[in-house]
Amino acid sequence: MTKNPFTNALIAIAYIAVIASFLYYGQLFLGPVRGIIVPVVMLSIFVLSAAFMGLVFFYQPVQMYLDGDKKGSLSLFTKTMMIFAGVTILLVIILFLLAPRL
Repeated sequence: MTKNPFTNALIAIAYIAVIASFLYYGQLFLGPVRGIIVPVVMLSIFVLSAAFMGLVFFYQPVQMYLDGDKKGSLSLFTKTMMIFAGVTILLVIILFLLAPRL
């Protein structure tokens, strides 16, 4: 997506938040849904998410690698993953701190 690892990691987190909100609040509007549509939608969201995360994490590093910037490519990918992992760990810590109050 971009050459800024912070932006890439934040795009991934924002996408995850949108999908999680859709799944959480969707049940409030729809109520219990039965039938084949639920597994189809869940698998479709899974495939879409895998494709989108591949785009966010791999597109720019692959472009840089193909342009000959092998070190920059690895650096961008590593920094993006580390920032994403840091944000994920922070969210897990916040979850454990707030869990008794939720």
